[in-house]
Amino acid sequence: MLPAGVLRLDTPPARLRALAFVEGLSYLVLLGIAMPLKYWAGMPLAVRIVGSLHGLLFVLLMLGVLEGWRGRGKPFAWAVRLGVAALIPFGTFFLDRELAADDEAFRAGLAPSAARVERRGGP
Repeated sequence: MLPAGVLRLDTPPARLRALAFVEGLSYLVLLGIAMPLKYWAGMPLAVRIVGSLHGLLFVLLMLGVLEGWRGRGKPFAWAVRLGVAALIPFGTFFLDRELAADDEAFRAGLAPSAARVERRGGP
């Protein structure tokens, strides 16, 4: 079962959380399914496909981390922690609670400005 709200995409932290989850899942599929298929069943195409997809997701995750660090003022240690977690199997899942809290904090900061926009009648 998925953690609550993990696939929300309506805020930058929510997109980062979803991307971290999908990237972590692709890493597990690569290590747990594609690699055994390559070496035990002689199917190298599995690693080529899953590995390419995982590589794309990893790059997108690192771009999201860069956006969080530079664009939203997150500390450098936060960016390093996410980068290292992406290299360790199950690593991004261990940071899910922190990413969920970041999303909630972002939403709490967004709520007053969103209410003002609605009262004015548009953006």
